[in-house]
Amino acid sequence: MGKIAYELDLPNELVLVHPVFHVSMLKKYIGDPSTIVPLEGLEVKENLAYEEVPIEILDRQVKRLRNKKVASVKVLWRNHLVEGATWKAEANMKSQYPHLFPSTSIQA
Repeated sequence: MGKIAYELDLPNELVLVHPVFHVSMLKKYIGDPSTIVPLEGLEVKENLAYEEVPIEILDRQVKRLRNKKVASVKVLWRNHLVEGATWKAEANMKSQYPHLFPSTSIQA
């Protein structure tokens, strides 16, 4: 389009996105096939949002603050690599996704 705007050839799934972008919104990308997120199975809504789905808890940590302890879990999300795992508050994750936390109570 010019020196400061580029028109991108977007896939059909992104037909609602305006294809012209200012250069400040773009950055050079050197392809790495392992970082490509497949679009199959990714349910993109009309507003171009999609729901992140956690698939596994990878780690747990407890940070001690002044008067309390805060537990966090490292969450692996669907369509993300392990490097894309994020730390989330354990209490929030337990309330939203209880199936990720096996019961630790011992039944007698």
